[in-house]
This record gives sequence, structure tokens and C-alpha cells, in this order.
Amino acid sequence: MPDYNILDYGARGDGQNNDAAAIQAAIDACTRVGGGRVVLPAGRIFLSGTIRLESNVDLHLERGATLLGSPHWEDYNVRLQVGALSGGTVDAGAPQSSMLITADGARHAAITGGGTIDGNGRAFVLADDGYIYRMPRERPFTLFLRRCRSLTLRDVTVRDGALWTVRLSGCEDVLIHAIHIDNDLKLPNNDGIDLDRCRNVHISDCHIVSGDDCICLKCCQETTGMGPCENITVTGCTLTSTSSALILGAEVREPIRNVIFEACVIRASHRGLAVHLNEESDIENVLFSNMIVETRYFHDRWWGRGEPIYITAFPWTAGQAVGRVRRIRFKNVLCRSENGVYIHGWQAGLIDDILLEDVRVELDKWSRWPAGQADIRPNPGEGILQQPTAGFAIRNAGRVVLRNCEAVFAPGLPESYRHAVEAHQVDDLVLENFRGSAARPDLPAIVQD
Repeated sequence: MPDYNILDYGARGDGQNNDAAAIQAAIDACTRVGGGRVVLPAGRIFLSGTIRLESNVDLHLERGATLLGSPHWEDYNVRLQVGALSGGTVDAGAPQSSMLITADGARHAAITGGGTIDGNGRAFVLADDGYIYRMPRERPFTLFLRRCRSLTLRDVTVRDGALWTVRLSGCEDVLIHAIHIDNDLKLPNNDGIDLDRCRNVHISDCHIVSGDDCICLKCCQETTGMGPCENITVTGCTLTSTSSALILGAEVREPIRNVIFEACVIRASHRGLAVHLNEESDIENVLFSNMIVETRYFHDRWWGRGEPIYITAFPWTAGQAVGRVRRIRFKNVLCRSENGVYIHGWQAGLIDDILLEDVRVELDKWSRWPAGQADIRPNPGEGILQQPTAGFAIRNAGRVVLRNCEAVFAPGLPESYRHAVEAHQVDDLVLENFRGSAARPDLPAIVQD
């Protein structure tokens, strides 16, 4: 089948005029003949509002081509009510959103090529508050694809997302390979990749820099009926985030399960590997292995307190039910961080069957932000806790096994750095060949009650 060059359908590519109608015309022409490749040619900037990807269409951006999101909200003409900016809740007060690229129910669609999709998030910044931008409620997702099957995203660069950058909801049989996401580290809610109720997804060899979470698995309220999030693999990625690099949650309205994270490198992030349950369903059967993690403290407008590994189960709001976190494994993980491993359940029975094996935590302090804190936001009470820092801090959990683990404290740390292991209300704590001493010689290495 021939290529469909969007210049032949009236696109100007001058970065000034809205080319959405021309791009959509090329996609529609391609769809009418059963599919093919719609080409954005090199050397041009194609300004656009919302475009809809269809079945059997490969939207191909040649190297040197840019699809630039419009700075004008009215150019985004698909409206959906979402919980991304309303605490995960969709009600009458939740804002509507839109997107640059959308699809609903497409089969065998693709976005490929060495070109760039620019979400133009900088056009929606209201003010720079120093460590975070102030943003409006009305701003677009960059890619928001729903109920798609056999979807491929390959080789493109996606930059400057204004909201969740690549959001997939209810999609199945997905390949995301060798894409670059280059977002502003001060822009809130510009997650790299969000898998919401997706199944059979493979993410590999991606480089992601994002203010909010780099790769996040969710089950959101507004997509009720699309099923659980399961059968996910993430391998060979390099990640930097002002929030969490790899995270499951916090929105968990149905199970998130059967997930493998393998061979990733995390640098200069606020939080590393996170399991963050705040709603009524379960997170289970998750493997993190062969990781290098570097985390540090940052401004408290961003969730996280430098935890390299983080597991919590707390209600988002008062009276809300919380599911369970269970069968989570961390194996062969090297951490250099300003905080320690943190595991904390709101009540007994919410966190169980956790294994950390060959996990080394090297604690040091190099940022100017205060230490001796933990962050359990969102929850109905106090979000940032003032408490001493342990290499491995565990509170209110069932069975937790530390096998061949190690905690190492740098010399001269503040007084808030204390024990190698501190455990409270843990039903079954197993220490097998644990190595490490406290931050000071007058303190015990292990405290347990």
C-alpha cells in the first residue's frame, strides 16, 4: 500500500497554522482503503489540535519531523471527564480533559519513526513557583488511547507533556519499544507512560525523564468496566523522575497483578521502585530485579522522600476501603539514596509476603533538603512523617524476608540516620544473612518490636 503524505492533504508544516484537519484527512483516506502508513515528512513542524488514530494505520514521523500540540485549548476537540487532576475521583467537579492524539477501539494501529511528538506543555504553564510549575486544570494529554488492540509505539521521541504523556486505558497486546520521553522536571502530572487497566503490555529499551512518575500502572475510576491491569513487562529502561520512577498505584479500583520490572537504571529521582496502594483492590505478583537505583530528597510539593524502595497501603480518603499488597519480590537491587527502604501498612493484614533478596542500600546525604522524613501521601491524616531513617524501615506488615541484604551508612550523617533495620508490628520478619551496622556505634543495628 502507498504512503499517505500529509502534505498532499493540505498540511503546511510551518508551525503556525493548525494542520489537524489535513492530518486527519490523510488518516481517514488511509483507513478507507484498509490501512497503510500516514507520513509526517522530515524538516517541518506540524502544529495540531486533536487527531484520531484509526485501525491499521501507522502514523509515521520521519526523523526531523515534529508534531507540535497547539497552545490553544479550543483546538483539542475531544472531551473526557477524568480523575487525573481531582485526586483520582470523577464527579461533577472533576475537570474535563482532551488530548493531542487519541484512538478508541483501534486495531493494529501504530505510531513509529524517529520524529518528535511535542505536547507543548510549556504553553500551559501559568507560573513558575521555583520547584514546580503552577498549571491550569484544562490541559491536554499528549497521547490518550483507549480500548485499542495490537498497538505499537516505536522509536519516536515524545516531549514536553502537559499532562500524562502516554496514557493507555483498557488496551491489550501492546508493544512500546525504544521511545524517548523528555519532559520538564518541574511540570506536575506529566507522567511518562501510564498503563490504566491494560493487559499484555511489553515496554522495552525506553529512556524517560519526567516530572511526575516515569512508568505507572493504574486502574482508574473513569475507566470502570475495562478490567484489571495485568501481564505487564518493563525491561531495559533508563529513568529520571521528580516523583517515582517505577510505580504501581495509587489508583487501584481493580487488581494490578502479574508484573515484571527488569534491568532498569534509575538516577536522580525522588522515589525509585514503588508499590503505592490507596484504593479497594489488590496489587499482587510483582517482580523487580536487576536494578540500579539512585534517589534523593526534594521539595515537598512533590510526593516522595528519597525512598529507593517503597511499599505502602493507606486509604486515600477517610472511610475508604483498602485492598492488599502481597507476593512482591525485589531481587538484585543496588541502591544509593538519602532515605532507606520503606514498608508501611495502615492496618494489619494489608501488606504480606514481601521478599527483598540481594538488596544493598547505601545511605548518604548530599541534597540540602532535611532528612528524617517519610511520605505516605495521599492519606486522610498527616502525609509527611517526621521520623528517624533506617536502612530498612518496616511497620505493620505480615511476612517480610530480608535475604542477603545490606545497609551501609556514609560517615558523618545527621543524627536522624539510625538503625540498619527498624521493624514495628511485623508478624514474621525473617533476616537471612543480613549485613550492616547502625549509622553510629552507640546504636544497635537492628531494632524490632
